[in-house]
This record gives sequence, structure tokens and C-alpha cells, in this order.
Amino acid sequence: MALTFLFISTWQGGSRGARERKKTVSFSRSLSERKISGAADCIHSMVEGSELRKVRPSSRVYPRYYLLDAGLQTLCWEPSKKESDKARITLPSIREVRTGRNTEIFRTSGLYEQISEDCAFSIIYGETYESLDLVANSAEVANIWVSGLRYLLQYGKHALDMIATSRDSLRLGWLERLFSSGVRKDELRGRADDAEPTPGEFIEVFHDLCTRPEIYFLLVQFASNKEFLDTKDLMRFLEAEQGMVDVSEDASLEVIQSHEPSEEARQQGWLSLDGFTNYLNSTACHLFDSEHSAVCQDMSQPLSHYYINASHNTYLIEDQLRGPSNLSGYVRALKMGCRCVELDVWDGPGEEPVVYTGHTQTPPLAFPSVLEVIGRFAFVASEYPLILCVENHCSLRQQRVMGTHLVQILGEWLHTDPPSEGEWYLPSPDSLKRRILLKAQKCGPGSESLPGSPELSDLVSLCRSVRFADFQTSSRSQKPWELCSFHEALAVRLACESPGDFVNHNKRLLSRVYPNPMRVDSSNMNPQDLWKCGCQIVAMNYQTAGLMMDMNTAWFRQNGSCGYVLRPAIMRQEVSYFSANTREMVPGVAPQLLHVKVISGQNLPRPLGSGAKGDVVEPYVYVEIHGIPADCAERRTRTMTQNEGHPIFDESFEFQINLPELAMVRFVVLDDDFIGDDFIGQYTIPLECVQPGYRHVPLQSLTGEELPHARLFVHVALSNRRGGGKPQKRGLSVRKARKGRSYAALRDLGVRAVDEVFKTAAPLLREATDLRENMQTSVVVFRELCGVPAVANLMQCVRGLASCVAGPDGSPLLLFDLRDDYPALEPQGPLPDVLRKVVSAFEMMVQASRAVVELSDGIYERILHIQTTAMEYHEKLQELVVREGQRGRKVSRALESFSWNITLLKGQADLLRQAKAEVRENMKQVHCAALTSSLTKKGSAVGPGGGSLGRTRSLPQCRQPLTAPVGASTPGPTRGRGPLP
Repeated sequence: MALTFLFISTWQGGSRGARERKKTVSFSRSLSERKISGAADCIHSMVEGSELRKVRPSSRVYPRYYLLDAGLQTLCWEPSKKESDKARITLPSIREVRTGRNTEIFRTSGLYEQISEDCAFSIIYGETYESLDLVANSAEVANIWVSGLRYLLQYGKHALDMIATSRDSLRLGWLERLFSSGVRKDELRGRADDAEPTPGEFIEVFHDLCTRPEIYFLLVQFASNKEFLDTKDLMRFLEAEQGMVDVSEDASLEVIQSHEPSEEARQQGWLSLDGFTNYLNSTACHLFDSEHSAVCQDMSQPLSHYYINASHNTYLIEDQLRGPSNLSGYVRALKMGCRCVELDVWDGPGEEPVVYTGHTQTPPLAFPSVLEVIGRFAFVASEYPLILCVENHCSLRQQRVMGTHLVQILGEWLHTDPPSEGEWYLPSPDSLKRRILLKAQKCGPGSESLPGSPELSDLVSLCRSVRFADFQTSSRSQKPWELCSFHEALAVRLACESPGDFVNHNKRLLSRVYPNPMRVDSSNMNPQDLWKCGCQIVAMNYQTAGLMMDMNTAWFRQNGSCGYVLRPAIMRQEVSYFSANTREMVPGVAPQLLHVKVISGQNLPRPLGSGAKGDVVEPYVYVEIHGIPADCAERRTRTMTQNEGHPIFDESFEFQINLPELAMVRFVVLDDDFIGDDFIGQYTIPLECVQPGYRHVPLQSLTGEELPHARLFVHVALSNRRGGGKPQKRGLSVRKARKGRSYAALRDLGVRAVDEVFKTAAPLLREATDLRENMQTSVVVFRELCGVPAVANLMQCVRGLASCVAGPDGSPLLLFDLRDDYPALEPQGPLPDVLRKVVSAFEMMVQASRAVVELSDGIYERILHIQTTAMEYHEKLQELVVREGQRGRKVSRALESFSWNITLLKGQADLLRQAKAEVRENMKQVHCAALTSSLTKKGSAVGPGGGSLGRTRSLPQCRQPLTAPVGASTPGPTRGRGPLP
């Protein structure tokens, strides 16, 4: 097991961290210095007490010292006045321990934004569900109180006695057997003041080195306050947090058998803390979605619809002036999935052309040798078409030699078939598999001149080099098989001055951008500055490591590193509006909220070449978003000191992503230094490849190699921006109704016939917006009343609700009737006000959800019909605009408004269809969570034979209840556990 290996390596001094830090292991550590490794540690810490801040409705904060009495029955604190009898809460009166800022007092407090989500928690108690809202000084302290209280609520005042007899029995048995081997004893001898180590000392040091408190706190949330996960607990974790669907007990058992180190636990079907840690460290829990490790995108679209991984001056391995040329440059690029390599070809000695950068001191390479290496490695990493970008500086004589070499060496792969004159788009990558396309100038038929020789020109088919004049000329006369190359400065200027025109140009025409010639140091441009304009081929200096190359490598990893990535739909559609420089919402695209919690780091090495601070590493983490201007953002954690390479950050960030298809997330770990912060590691990933849930992020070095065992532990969630707070109006043109809701606005073209068509869509767009937002807002209200964070799904909402609805006799006060497609939440007796609000909110959510399902199809079809009718004017639109007397810029604005309206109609229709799918998923989650939380009425678990949702039961089957049956006299193992994080 990886965990055991790291621990033994540390004992042997074999790990890099042990060799560098040269620290000794001490066997005498007090409880307060020891890591939290179990419930007993949490309870002891609570008895010692902590300073916590109490938040009041008045937005005032009162620091108080809170502690658990020695009898483990009462939570006490120092009162501000003499009312000491009111400064206590008995544990039997506690209904729920809630994490985060998830009570009405927190939400309405003027301090809400200033309070860390990870440091806040609430204790819900009494018959009227009062809340004690607290903020700890650190996330770890908050976790100690939440975990300890939940454990006490489950097992009562005898919790410590029970722990003493069974605490860590799985781990202790495994470690004792591990220690009993002579090999292990020899490894430990001499490390405890040269005395023979005892099993107890071995176990204590293992707890200290290998227990990760952040994973322990996570385990107890899903273990029903046990010290291990059974198969049902693990199923709940995999579905609710890791986003897996249709998880079976057999699948959970397979995870346990693969990752649990204790034989006893494997036999019982239990996952201990060490097994859980092993699983979270496995490739199954990496941030990168393994589905993207192979080609997963549609490869049948025209070549112009893809980004193409490209290299600049591929033969160079250092700078552009004096650096060496080497065939290894081609090998490296092709092995990395590069699909466009460059050859600068000049006249060479002996009538043999050579490859090098002209007018510099870079040494030449023989042209045939370059072609042989390309032929050997062309399709090793990818079978999709390879473009040879030939910059031809040769005489006619040596051009003929070039043509001969190309045919002799690459002839079987060269694509030379002439394109059909009537074709509007290029062929697809699928249709060009294992073909090599030559990008060069093309001579006219039967001609031989200086623009090239027929022997070379005849080999050029789909990538003919032409000069760029302006977008109007290209739109009017450029063929899809004609390709323009832009130097960086020109491309960036066009992106700034005419971003919409640049995007439209690239819908059917290929564009190649190469670095500014002034980048003699082989530095790289930012590829996203050009990708956002739709430029397909952005040539990179592969030999230069850093941020830009990290982004390029990460971007093309999302489609199996095959060298081709499908561009966002809004950049491919024939009629669509998109401005590359938008700092606003994109019409027709629903913005997403990315929630990132940086939890901890493991085995962070010292920065390469550092030495000024000796052994000290004081890391902090930047979380960066790269994408369109509206999405670019960065946030950083605080600096961690005295962390010994394993810092606990526990900081959460939120980012709005307006164009998710073009966004990347980058984690950068730096060492805080007085002179300059040193680079420790980074990881860059396209948003489309991010797996939700608790994930490990493998850190990479400056040159892209993975740092052994160096990782970040994070939690990631992606949700729609919806509901609550002030209406968001960023960017998108809106018209406001009297109620204050914002509606996307269509634009007038000044052409009566066309404007009349679009006007018929206005009430439909308003109705579609109302349906979506009513449903989404009602989900927000229900989620808030369930006391779960904004990132929680409805499965987590219901399970959070299950922890606080027990009546005096332990039976639930609320139960779900699942006999209909839309579950009903029914009281089982008199309810306190807070639960009546929950029932009312659930009914409103179901009502709004039903409206989406019943009305969305009709509205969707009518919107698309209007879009189709409007598109009938597309081909003659410019003529109609001119006929209305518009000239110059007014014509361009009218055409732009038409594209805006078409994009808006299609986008709003798609959002409505997504809302219907969201309702189906929400109802399924409520259904499944009600079953597994034992909140269903007897005889109501099976749905009807049909229904407007298309049979809830046809969705992945829900599991059997994970807790005690309804009507049991005990509260069941979920009482006091509170909502899932």
C-alpha cells in the first residue's frame, strides 16, 4: 500500500523529505501536539476547551471560551453576564450539528462574507430548533467540535468507554502484525534514543506521521460516527460526493478489497482510515477525469472546428539565435501529441536543402533526416492528421529536391488529392487519419515561378498558404483549404480590434499564429489570447517550460492528447454571436459557479535550487482561472508555517465561469520568501476534465514532470448560478420586469419584417426564464432550510434533513410519499415552525419543477420555430438592411444584432431543455435519498407505471435503506450527524 510505503520510507530515511530535513523522530509528544486521529482526540480537545466566536442576529460577534463538561453531557461557555444557567446546552437537547454558514443568522448577518465557510458551524437545539452559531479560529478546530459532538450525540456519555475498548481495533491489529516482523523491527531499531522500540511506540509514531486529520474528519461524516466505512457508507460517499451514479455494494466492496490494508477489515467489508486514505490517493480520486485520457470528442466535424496542437521552429531546442538544432525537437513534440510541426527550409550544400533558422547561428539539419524522423514518429501518439508547416526559402532547383524527398520518404502518408471547388468546409480529422498535410504555397496550374516549383506545389492540397488582407476580403474570396499565417502582434491586434470578425473568420477557415520574431529567447505567447478568437493553430516553443506551455499541454490533454480539441459550440455555429474580449456573460450560455476548497498539501518539496531559508518551506497556493476575460481570476491561500511539508490550508474560493468550454483551472504552489517567492509545483487542467468531489492534485515541476508523492488535496463542485441575493446583471442586455427579474433582451435590426419575427419570441423568452428561475430559486430556498451549503445537491439536502427530524420517540416527524413521479413530503404529527417551512418550501419546489416538465417542451419548440423562420432571412439579410437605407457601420451592427438574436434564441431554448433534465435528476435524487435515509412511508417506495417524468424508476435504481427501518425506537445512526459537506 502506498501509505505504508511512505511511512516505512520515512523510517528508513529513504524519502526525499527525510533526507533533506534530517529531523529525528520523538516518541514523547503531548496530546495537544499530536494529530487528531480519532474521536477520542476530538472529545479530549473539547473537554480542554477552545475559544470560539458566537454570531448574533445583530451581526455582532462575541468571543467566548467553550468547553465540554467532564461528564460529557453539557456544552458550557463563559457568559457575558451572571446568567450562567443560560450559558449551557445539554447534549440530549441537540438536534443537529451543522457545518458552514448555513443558518438564517449566518445568512442575514452583515458579516457573512467575512466569515470563513470552513471555520463556521452551528448547533441546532431545543424544541424550537434554536441555533448557536459559532466561528472557530481555524477549520481544524471547527472540525474537532463538529466531529466530537456528532460522535457524542450518537453514543452518549459512554462514548469514551466504548472507544477505549474498540478504538482503532482494525488499525491496531494491522500495525501490530506489521511490527511483529523482524524486518520492521530492524528498521526501527536505533530510532528511539537508540533503545529497542516497543509496539506502542511504533503505533504512536505511525499515528503521528500517517494520520491525516482532514481525511479522518471526512471519514466520520460518512461513517455514521463509526471509525470505518462499511459498504453502504462508502456507496453514499461515492454517490453524494464523488458524483458516481448507480453504485452497487459490489463496487464498494471492490474498492475496499483494493485499498484496505487490514485483512480483518477486508473480510468484514470495512474501509478503515488507512484504507480510505489509500483510496483517496489512488488514480480513481485524481482531479483529472480518466474518461478524457482517451479520445472522447466528436472527430467527424470539419478540421476548422478544432484547436490543433502546434509547434514553432520545432527543430530548435534552445533560443532562436544561437541555440542548437536537433532532431530530438521533432521526437519530443510528436510524442507529446503535436499535430503541426515546422520546417524552415533553405538551400544547403551539395544541392541538398537544410532545415534551420535563416540569418542566425543555429546549426542546420539535413532535410531528409528531418523527414525520416517525422515519418518514424508521426503517428506514435496520435493517428489524426499531421500538418507539416514548410517555410520554403529554397531555390527552384532545391525545391524540386524537396519534392523528391517528400515523396520518397512520406509518400504513402501525404494527402495530395485536390479539394472539390464547391466544398464549404475542410474534411474531418476522422477522414484524414494517418495522413500528412503539407502547408506551403501553391503554384497556379502549369506554372513555375518564385510564390514555388510544380514538384513541390503539387503536394500541397488542403493547407495552401495565402496572405491575409482583411476579414472582408477573406470572407468574400478565401477558400476553406487556404490558410493564413499571422504573426503574434498582428493576431493580438485583430483580436482586440475585431474580435467578432476574427471568430467568424475561423468558423470555416484555418488560422495559424506564430510567435513574435522578437521572442529570440524562445518565450511563448499566451495561447488562450488566440484560442478565444477561434484560432486553431497557435504555434508554441516546446523547448521553453512555464505557464504558457503548461496551459498548452493541459489543454490538449482533454481529448486523449491526440492533438485535436473541439472548439466551443458558439465558435462553430454558422450564425452565432461571440466576442472574444467579452467581460460579460455570453448570450445563451448559462454561467457556472466553480467552488474550490484547498484542503491540504502532502510531501511538498523545497523549491529547486533554494537554500537561503535552509529546511523551512512556507507554502501557499494560488488558484487561477484562465479563459475569456470575464472568467480570468485568481485567489490565494494564506501562507502556512511549521507544516513539515504537509500544510493544512482549509480555504474555500468561488469563481463564476461564463464560458466553461474555454476555461482552465491552475493550481500553483509557491514558497513564501522575503526576497522572492519560489516555485514549488503546479497543475493545470481544463474545466471540462475536472472531476467533482474530494480529489488529489498531482503537482508537476517547472518542466512538466510529476513531483513524486507531492500533491494537493482539494474539494471541487460546479453548480449553476441561481437564486438568492441581488439579481445578477453582468453584461447580458436585460429588460427588467416590475418584480425585478431580469430578462435577456433581443435587439432591433431596423428591418421591419425580421424584427417582427423576433418580437414574437419575447414573451416566450420571458416565460422560459420564469420557469427556469422559479424552479432554481425554489431549490435554493429548500436547500437553505435543510441547512446544507450552496454546493450541495438534493440528495445531500434530504440526508441533511434526515438528521434533524426525529420526534420525541425517535421516529421521523416528516416522511416522503414516493408513489408519484413527484415525491410528497408529509408531516407525521404537529411540526415546529422550522419544519413547517421545510414542508412548504418542498411543495413550492415540486410545483415549480412540475411546471418546467409540463410546459418546457411546448415553449422549446415554439422558440426553435421562430429561430428557423428568422434564419430564412439570413442569406439576403445584408440586401434587406441596405434596402432600409442603412449604410456603413449600421449595416455591420444590424448583421451583428441578427447573430445575437439567433444565438440568444438557441441558447435560451437549450437552457430550458437543460432545466427539464435538471428536474428529472433532482426528483431522482430526492427519491433515492428518501429511501436510503429511511424517510419513506410504508408501501410508498415503488413509483407508478408511468408519468410525465418518464418513470422515475427507469432511472438508476436506488439502494435499500442505509439506516434503521422507519418506526425504530432509537434515532438511528444518522442522528446528530448533520448535513453532508
